[in-house]
Amino acid sequence: MAETQAPTPQKRKHVTIPMLMKKKQAGEKITQLAVYDFANARVADRLGADILCVSDTGGMVLFGHPNTTSVTFEEVMLMAQAVDRGSQYGLRMVDMPYMSFHLSPQQAVDNAAQFVHRANAEVMKCEGNQYHCKNIEAIVRAGIPVQGHIGITPMRMPQLGGFSAQGKTSDRAKELIDDALAMVDAGCFSIMCEVCTSELCQYLAETLPVPVISLGAGNKADGVHIIGSDLFHLYEPHVPRHSKIYEDLIPIMERVYTQYFDEVRDETYPGPEHTVFMKPDELAKFKEMLHWAPKR
Repeated sequence: MAETQAPTPQKRKHVTIPMLMKKKQAGEKITQLAVYDFANARVADRLGADILCVSDTGGMVLFGHPNTTSVTFEEVMLMAQAVDRGSQYGLRMVDMPYMSFHLSPQQAVDNAAQFVHRANAEVMKCEGNQYHCKNIEAIVRAGIPVQGHIGITPMRMPQLGGFSAQGKTSDRAKELIDDALAMVDAGCFSIMCEVCTSELCQYLAETLPVPVISLGAGNKADGVHIIGSDLFHLYEPHVPRHSKIYEDLIPIMERVYTQYFDEVRDETYPGPEHTVFMKPDELAKFKEMLHWAPKR
């Protein structure tokens, strides 16, 4: 059976917000991906990711944080800088971390500007509700586009009663619609719905003038977001119901690490093909110079 060939990357143009709007109008799906490092950004970018989102969940995957509220501003900055180095086509988005835009409009603008200045970020993502819109609007008015994030907002899980799907009742769905409308009024170029009912997400996609992105909210939105590490099962503690493991890399990693450890112990790695040796005459001089007789 012939080996499966990797897709040939097509020549791309850098993604812009007007391009995303055209995709919405044409019914073409937008691909949004959470990435945290140079290598994954490089591959996803050349293969067609529309939006590369430096999500604060990277702090859990890469740095072992128990949740997103303990991920620091500087850790997100490090991830954003790595993704910038690995990308040239996808729209570079930074998920503004816990309490980085919540306190005041000035704080929101200052911190968003840091991501633009230090990590070459192009747009921000701000999770919350209509009560955060004053600060979000300040970021937009300062010239930095924002994607609003509603539904499950990990920074506010205790307030929402834990990680449970949102919009399952008509009243709660209406609250989320109001949040989305307020974010659009604040100038958001896009809305992401995290773990909302499919019907709510579809309604927003059909009625809002900006692209709506689903994260665990069905396939009727203008696009879909997934946590990149979930594609490969790289975060073992928990796999969300809405994520799909396309290739489980954990068994492969276990096999490779085990083989490496075994080969080091039995001295089959490094082998001659991985090693540099002295020429025989130089080795003879070396042994004579040091009066050295190898023990094995």
